Parts: sequence; C-alpha cells; structure tokens
Amino acid sequence: MAKRIARLLLLPLEALLTLLIVLDELARPLYRPLLRWVATWRLMHRLEAWVAARHRFTILVLLAIPFAIVEPLKVLALLWIGRGAVVPGGILLAFAYLAGFVLVERVYSAGRDKLLTIGWFAWLMGVVTGVREAVSAWARQTAVWRLAARIRARLKR
Repeated sequence: MAKRIARLLLLPLEALLTLLIVLDELARPLYRPLLRWVATWRLMHRLEAWVAARHRFTILVLLAIPFAIVEPLKVLALLWIGRGAVVPGGILLAFAYLAGFVLVERVYSAGRDKLLTIGWFAWLMGVVTGVREAVSAWARQTAVWRLAARIRARLKR
C-alpha cells in the first residue's frame, strides 16, 4: 500500500520529467551544433579546466546554481506557452535551453568524473539516464517521431 501511495505522489514529478525529456530530445538536433561550437571557445576550455580542478562538492555547487535557475525557467516557459503567451514562452524556453547547454552541460561535462564519485549523485544520474532512455525509446516508436524523422531526412537531402 505504501509503495502505491509513494508511486502516486511521484506521478506528477515523473510526468514533468517526461515532458522535459521529450522536449530535450526534440531540441537536441537543433542545439548540438551550437554546443559543439561553444565548446571550441577558448573561454569554455578555461572554464572547464578550472571546474575540473575543483573539489567534487564545489563542482556540485557550480552545477546546482545554474541548474536551479534554468530548469524552473523551462517550466515557467511551458506554462506561459500553455496559457497562450507563445512568443514570450518560446523565447524564454529557447533562452533557458541555451543557458542550460552552455552552463549546466559544460560544468557537468568538466566535472562528471568527480561528480560520479558522490554516491547519491551517481544513483540519481543513473535514474535520470534510465528515465531518459525509456522515454526516448517510447517517443521513437510514435508516429509523430517517425514523421519528424522523415521530414528531417528530407531536409538533409
């Protein structure tokens, strides 16, 4: 009975995570070239070297601060879009994703090995990765995904 209650209480969180993961998967082809370009900047190399030299808990704080700002902005943007403010919501969503890619992803990339030595963090990343893979596998089986893949293939040709 307790497991059912816990599962029910976690359902809204899982729904939100699923929505964010699907959006992330859809946006990934758009931002991947931008992320590779930003990663070539000398400033990013210096930032990553500086982050990698920090203690694992310092890296965790450096990761948590922008993450704590960017992720709620994504949710706010989706709320705005849902309430009809499509343009400001879309701009905020794009900004939040861009900030997340540049800050969160680069800090995580630079400090990943040290962060994964923190037991609970490694466990959490395993859960997030598992959820992401499951949602991605499900999304890839949908008709919408297949249609998007066909359109993308046509655009490449």
